[in-house]
Amino acid sequence: MSSQKEFLGRGWAFPFRFDAASGAVAFSEYEENIRQCISIILATRPGERQMLPKFGCRVHELLFAPNTSSTAVIAEGHVRDALEKWEPRIEVKSVNAAPDESGALRIEVVYQIVATGEVQSIDHVVSNTDRR
Repeated sequence: MSSQKEFLGRGWAFPFRFDAASGAVAFSEYEENIRQCISIILATRPGERQMLPKFGCRVHELLFAPNTSSTAVIAEGHVRDALEKWEPRIEVKSVNAAPDESGALRIEVVYQIVATGEVQSIDHVVSNTDRR
């Protein structure tokens, strides 16, 4: 299993921080690295990264759209497209988005890690207070 886990990867922790014990840059690895990369993809608007302008997820285009089930269906498509394009270590099993009473759009992604077959999920919230 160790050789399978090596494929899962290792990278700087997100959000970026220093390890308190060593003072070195903190890293994430394996399943946690995949989870953090998914979060980065979903939180990045296309055009934000100068050297990779198409990277990210178009779900942010819906921030001021009506918070309806129709908007949720569009969001599901944007999330699925972004993850299929930018995270080859997973297979997206399902994406479910639903408006909530706070005005946010709640998105749950269920994915399978290709190398191990393990199924995991992650929740992401898109809110019109997500301004940068």
